[in-house]
Amino acid sequence: MELKILDIQGKETGKKVSLDDAIFGIEPNDHAIYLDVKQYLANQRQGTHKSRGRSEVIGSRRKLGRQKGSGMARPGDIKSPIRVGGGRVFGPVPRSYRFKLNKKVKQLARKSALSYKAQNNAIIVINELNFDAPKTKDFVTLTNNLQVADKKTLFILTSGNKNVYLSARNLKKSKIATVSELNTYSILDAHNLVFTEDALVTLQQNFKA
Repeated sequence: MELKILDIQGKETGKKVSLDDAIFGIEPNDHAIYLDVKQYLANQRQGTHKSRGRSEVIGSRRKLGRQKGSGMARPGDIKSPIRVGGGRVFGPVPRSYRFKLNKKVKQLARKSALSYKAQNNAIIVINELNFDAPKTKDFVTLTNNLQVADKKTLFILTSGNKNVYLSARNLKKSKIATVSELNTYSILDAHNLVFTEDALVTLQQNFKA
């Protein structure tokens, strides 16, 4: 599959780039995508939730009623889980939600997500992306030229570019990522992917390595 390379004005440069069918043309594996996205979201969780158990609640250990004769359950102290303000039974405790996922499964998931984007014609390639100074207005003009201003778009660069990042920081529908930061979730979360020419070459080389 070949794509025309555009400039930042959205015009054709006369050059084309080929998308590797081994990356952008495979049969997508939905289960691999599910596992990779699940792991990504699980890794974002802090796992700091905590509730107090019976032994942690502050209060007296005095028995609040007689053992028998009340017609109800045996009353315990004020810390009892059946009383208002008592400890919680089997409450949440701090834990890690991380789990292991094989490298090949993650790689298959990313290829599957990229293949979906290629099938939907949601990939754009530009020759370069660089600003002399941070300016949101210039980035808005770029999105208008590429006709992606009203859609969630992920711009993928070879390496970090501070001016580009700062220019897009205030735009809700535009995100910046480098090739090394690219993951299945961010690919699927965006409606369009905009690669620089160098970033696309680097991505395809990384998958072959």
